[in-house]
Amino acid sequence: MPETRKNKADALPDAENDEAAGDAPATEEHHTQIPEYERRRLPEEDGGPVSAALAAESGTRHAPGAGSRCGFAAVIGAPNAGKSTLVNALVGAKVSIVTHKAQTTRTRVRGIALNGEAQIVLVDTPGIFAPKRRLDRAMVETAWTEAREADVAVLVVDAARGFDDTVDPIVNEAANLKIPLILALNKVDKIHKEKLLALAGEASDRLKLDSLFMISALSGDGVEDLRAFLAARMPYGPWLFPEDQIADAPLRQWAAEITREKMFIRLHEEIPYSSTVETTSWKTVRKGAVRIEQTIFVERESQRKIVLGAKGQAIKHISMEARKEIEEAIETPVHLFLFVKVRENWADDPERYREMGLDFPKK
Repeated sequence: MPETRKNKADALPDAENDEAAGDAPATEEHHTQIPEYERRRLPEEDGGPVSAALAAESGTRHAPGAGSRCGFAAVIGAPNAGKSTLVNALVGAKVSIVTHKAQTTRTRVRGIALNGEAQIVLVDTPGIFAPKRRLDRAMVETAWTEAREADVAVLVVDAARGFDDTVDPIVNEAANLKIPLILALNKVDKIHKEKLLALAGEASDRLKLDSLFMISALSGDGVEDLRAFLAARMPYGPWLFPEDQIADAPLRQWAAEITREKMFIRLHEEIPYSSTVETTSWKTVRKGAVRIEQTIFVERESQRKIVLGAKGQAIKHISMEARKEIEEAIETPVHLFLFVKVRENWADDPERYREMGLDFPKK
């Protein structure tokens, strides 16, 4: 794990290229340190992103019986096709971050949806595009690996864009998958019916589809039908997760993603793509509050200054917005401290990839 710094209020040493923003620190002498998430999945009471608040949003959940089903559905597609929005809609709660910018999702995110006696493990994958950097290659390789290993694949296509130059190569590769393939034409509310029917016809000609759905992940149109269809395609077997669990990521990883989402929303186009966020410390302090420390790694000093903003306003805004969402999820007060560090070659560091849950490409 990267070295953790605190601000002067914590009476700890300062370091070059570091800045922090956060709430006033809690002052409990003895802290309970949550174990590193690499060692084991955090139990729910310690804060898997499966709090009562999140689970309540996901609707009624039924315990499995003798006819229970459970399997994996990989959700693939081009950047900004609406994959994460669809996964959140299928689960019934936010398990994957969503922004208006492409390539927000960097690693696989598993959301857990229920339909009757079926548990559907939805794998939200990074957007597939022509990779240029090592990180890009890792993201694209992860997406296709998850698709090949799943029980079914859901190809999400932005209907308004159709099979353009970014989607066409994905369609060609998806045709080679040896598992049932479902096409979800998304954002159908943004396209005329005649064009939509023509797109569906083209898809049927090019792909051997198990089924085709016309949906709007944002409004929810067609999502329940898709969930029911996926449930029927899951193999028979016991559930892999407790019935009230909606994601398999440890909370510290999920919290880092929330902060990264706020960076995407707040900062200039290039900065979020040149940065990563890691949760370096998670401690329960006075009156059950949680103190979280996260490090934002950027590649250049000029980027660090942009993340901080004039008089620290940008980092304060990011911290405030992230803290609010994390508090709502875990239903406890949160003190969030963000530190910004320059790591010129973080995108070539295998440790950073392990933190993100990605395999490190050798080339």
